[in-house]
This record gives sequence, structure tokens and C-alpha cells, in this order.
Amino acid sequence: MNVDSIDATIEAMEIIGDDANVSSSIQKISADNGLEIYQFHVSCSEKKFPKPITLRWKVPAVNVKGVWKPTTDFSKRIQADWELDHMESRISIDAPVISLFGHNDENIITFACSNAINKLQMNARIREEDNYFYCHITFFSEEEQALENFDAQIRIDTRNTGFSTALKEVSKWWETFDDLKPTTVPAIAKMPLYSTWYQFHQNLDLELLLEECKLASNLGYKAIIIDDGWQTFDNNRGYDYTGDWKPERIPNMAAYVKQIHDTGLKAAIWYSVPFCGPKSEAFKRFKGKFLTEDHRWAPVFDPRYPEVRDYLIGIYTNAVKEWNLDGLKLDFIDDFRLYESTPLGMENGRDYASINEAVDRLMTDVIKNLQAIKPDIFIEFRQKYVGPAMRKFGNMLRAFDCPGDATMNRIRIADIRMLCGNTAVHSDMVTWHDSEPVEIAALQLINTLFGVPQLSMFISKASIEHKKMIAFYTDYWNKNADVLMNGDFTPYRPLANYPLQKVTTPDKTIFGVYDAYVIDLENVGSEFHILNGQIADSVIIRNANDFEDYQCYVYDCQGQLVAEKSISFNKGILEVAIPPCGILIAKKA
Repeated sequence: MNVDSIDATIEAMEIIGDDANVSSSIQKISADNGLEIYQFHVSCSEKKFPKPITLRWKVPAVNVKGVWKPTTDFSKRIQADWELDHMESRISIDAPVISLFGHNDENIITFACSNAINKLQMNARIREEDNYFYCHITFFSEEEQALENFDAQIRIDTRNTGFSTALKEVSKWWETFDDLKPTTVPAIAKMPLYSTWYQFHQNLDLELLLEECKLASNLGYKAIIIDDGWQTFDNNRGYDYTGDWKPERIPNMAAYVKQIHDTGLKAAIWYSVPFCGPKSEAFKRFKGKFLTEDHRWAPVFDPRYPEVRDYLIGIYTNAVKEWNLDGLKLDFIDDFRLYESTPLGMENGRDYASINEAVDRLMTDVIKNLQAIKPDIFIEFRQKYVGPAMRKFGNMLRAFDCPGDATMNRIRIADIRMLCGNTAVHSDMVTWHDSEPVEIAALQLINTLFGVPQLSMFISKASIEHKKMIAFYTDYWNKNADVLMNGDFTPYRPLANYPLQKVTTPDKTIFGVYDAYVIDLENVGSEFHILNGQIADSVIIRNANDFEDYQCYVYDCQGQLVAEKSISFNKGILEVAIPPCGILIAKKA
């Protein structure tokens, strides 16, 4: 496509929504061969709640295969302008970026905004009357706070590059803003982790859990997250007792954490940050200081009150100090938002009008205080709060819950990873039925290997075959972690659910193939691996050039070496036998 034709339409960008007392402007501040940055400015004659203001432009619907948004999962199709709601982005939901991609994964247009804290509405939808995509970014769609001046930058990329490359460069652009600098990522954040959720839920058996910790450590797992259930004997899957965070089920938490450390694992515990259950002592203490009491789970703390923030910060810092924890899983941050019953403005003791800015302040103070106690503390967040603002506070971003769904886990890992820079990306915890055939169960793990694996199975109750499979993949991941985590990651064919993924370093390339998809070898270095993430016993390779001979080692999903031979990867089509969910390791002869 002619980039100039796209640029010409962007020049016609319009501003919709000014009123008599508000002036707004959009100015191009840089341009470089299809990459343009615009400065958007709003000023009010006096401090006021601005009405929504929309930036809108159109691009021709030429060679557009789909539309990528940060958390659309399977739904990356083209949408018409008469359907579906707009994507929303704020500090704890999504990320302000959309990419239109072509039929060969090329970038058609990727646009992003620097305002990753306050709420935005964004979309790119086709209009059937003229076959143009109408792109827009809407500011001030909720009455959060009165403003006098507002500024944001818009980045529009129409360069001829891969869509994943365009997204990764957006992530780097966000990092240049002072209010979006990511926090440090400790080594432990990029190591396999054992979670208690899917196998224990709230019914924690402390003796059995310690046995599981020993087994997990022996298999190569490095940390554990004790999920919901440590704080209460209530096991109704509810949140009535949240807010006090007293370790009723583990009354001597410091001693228990010491026992976990003795198994070789780091230890973290779970908190549902916003919730203050109606049966908690905190509910009485903070009555009247909630964003809402009408929530499906529990009343939601209002972080605009300094005493609420101080209380939550104290909960986490005291836990880390007193119990010698290594990390925290801070959950449900996306429930900090404006509700119908939420009061507006800085009144009645609130020192912030904006909920999103109050969340930013809360989490800034949380990570600052925790890192003062333990500089290498790890903090896990999960989708949808994995955007650039959340990288300031969390150094582990996890795929949203998808138990038993290997394909969704793979998709969500890839979607997060393209925007996360150096921040660790974790899989949702993998789990499967005890009677699952080992090759099928292996799909749950092999689909997660381009993220950090999290396991949520009773290892002590697993079959011998399942244990061998877990041990094989965990050992493989640990041996190749540097490449898998720090190499250049490229997922292919987003509308087909990324059936091929690749990570590369100068010396090694690792492919993951998850459907009947042809692998093209190029610049693979002295060593390459193929993860056969499908229930098929071979993969197809297509070479545009002749490669030298490679000594190849083929393993099944339990780690048994089933073939060792030299293979000539010559120009043309080659079928290579790899067992279902097996791995081929090829080293230059």
C-alpha cells in the first residue's frame, strides 16, 4: 500500500466536541518516513469538567485483514461502525493502542496515545458506505475531574514493518514518558512458578502444600504464590471477609514462609486490593469511603482518600516485613473505577478527584515502600491491567484466567508480550484432568513456553507420565530461559490464533508450531529448536535456501530421546518427524 495515501487521510484529522469555553488543537511535532507524532492540547477558560473530545481520521480499507487490540483474545476480526462498543483504556484496563494488520502480518496503521492513566475510548471500524476505516480516540468520556489544561501525544505508524514490530516499538515509546517508566524486573520474576489456585482454591491443606512445595522445587520451580484462602476459613469463593487480611488459616505465617523457603522456593501471597468485605472490621472503619457498595463481589475501597491508601500500603508493607515474603499477587485492580454511585470531586476528605490518578498514587507508593524493604520483590498483575502504566508497579504480568484452555493461554501470552518490553510475562496457571492422556495434557504446558510457566496441579497426585512431562518441559524451559525470555519474539497470523511463534537471538532460534503450519527457516543461527505443539507426529519445513547439516535430537513430551540423526535442511520442502508435543533440537554439525 502507498504510505502517502494513508498520510494524506491522516492530514484530515478532525477534532469533534469543542464547546464555547474549551479550545483544543492537534499539531504534528515530528514525522519520519511514515512515523508521525502529534501533540494534542486542550485548554479551558476556567477549571471545568470537559465534555468528550474526539480525534478522528480515516484510512482506506486496503489490504486490511484484521484489527489488533490488547485484550480481544479470539476477536481480532474487522468490525463495522454500527456494531460493538468502543475499546476503553485507563490505568488498570487495557492499553491505548490499536493496530490494523495486513494479510502477511504487515503493519497497515498502528496508533497509540501517551495518556495511559486516564480513561480513553478508541476504535478503528470500517464504514460500509465508503470502505474506509474510521479511527478515533475520545478523551474525557467520563466526568472524572475538572481540568484547566490537558496534553497528550498521539503516535501514528504507517511504516512497512510487521505489526508485532510496530507494537513493540509503541511499548518502547511509552517508556520514554516520565510517568510511564517501568519498574525493575528481578530475576525471580522470570522463573517458573507454582500456584495454589486451581488445585486447592480456598481449601488450603498446609501439610500437603509443603509437600507440593518440595516436589515443585525438585522439578525446577522457583517460587510459589499462595492464592485466596490463606486469610480466612471461609471457602465459599466469596469476598465477605476481605479487607482485614489476617492469616486465620496460617496463623504463624512467618514460620510457614520459613518452611517454604527451606524447600527452595520464594514465597508470595494473594490480595484482592480493592475489596472490603461487609463482614470485615475494615468495612466498619471505612464506611462512606467506598467507590461503591453495590458490587457483585464486595464494596470497593475509594483510593482518593489518603487514609485508605495508607491503610492498604500498611497491609502490604507489614506483611512483607513481618512474614519475610518475596512477592505479592495484587488482584482485581481493574475494579478501581467510576461507578454509578461514586461521588465526584475532591470533597469530604478526598485529596484526588480522579480515581485513575489516585490508583496511580496508591500503586506508586506501594511499590516504593515495598522495594525499600526488599529491592527484588516481585509483584504479579493479570490481564486486563497489564498496560504501560501498570508496568511502573508490577514486574510480572499474567494471562487472564483460562483454566484448561491451552490455545487461549498462548494467545494471551503473545498479546501481552508484544507490549511489555522487559517486564516478565507469565502464563495463566496450567491445569488438566487427572485422566487426560499425557500428549493432550502436554498441550497445556507447551503452549505456555513463550511466557513464564505457572503450574497449578497436585504434583503429588499426578501420574508418573504426567510428572515426567512436567519435569521435561520445566527443565527445558529453565535451560533455555534466557532465549525464551530475552530473545526477539514474533507471533504470526493473529486471526489464526498465532499458530506459529518464534523467538530469536544471534545464536539460537526457537519455533513453536501449534497447527498444520509451514515453518520457514531463515537466519536461525548455529542452533534451532522446534516445539511441536500439536497432536501430530511431524512438522513441515520450507527452506528458501540451502542450510548446512544439523545434528538433530528429537524428544517426546516426556523427555525420552526418540531419534538422533543428521538432517540436511536443503532448499525446498522437508517433513520432519517429531512426536506430538515433542521437541526437536538441531545443532549445526
